[in-house]
Amino acid sequence: MALQPACGTRVEEFSGPVLDSLLIPFRSQPQPPALPEGYSLEAGAPPAAAELNGLLVACGDPSRGFERLEKALARSAWQLTMRNSAGALVGFVRATSDLALNANLWDLSVHPSETEHAQQLLLVLVHGALGRLRRELPGCSISVAAPPVALEALRRHGFVVDPGGIRAMGLRL
Repeated sequence: MALQPACGTRVEEFSGPVLDSLLIPFRSQPQPPALPEGYSLEAGAPPAAAELNGLLVACGDPSRGFERLEKALARSAWQLTMRNSAGALVGFVRATSDLALNANLWDLSVHPSETEHAQQLLLVLVHGALGRLRRELPGCSISVAAPPVALEALRRHGFVVDPGGIRAMGLRL
């Protein structure tokens, strides 16, 4: 049986391999990860510079001046903070963007004391940040500077380490 032109066909007439071959496969997105009980994810006010510096130092980053951290937070498009049931800062990520083509995630971190939930907390932070970027800045390319512990969470969300040999460059001020 010959197929009719597309303008004269009904969808019900196509079945099996013909219909399947017309579908464009979309990359499946991972299921939203569950935030462990007792933790909260907030997008409001940034943490205090001293509190954020404490988290970053605990994660192996060099200490930063509070004034410098405050400037970085003020110049960020937004940030996500994660707190445990005691209200302590245990996770953080911030975003910068030119609001057109590029977005960058910075300071992706989960406190090393969170050994039981570290990967889950990283997944929640990455998923939350990417969801927000997709809503607010669709079409932007996204880069992220992240510690090795975050690589699995990033790979689950489609990130590729140094795609095509391209390496990000940074300048420590």
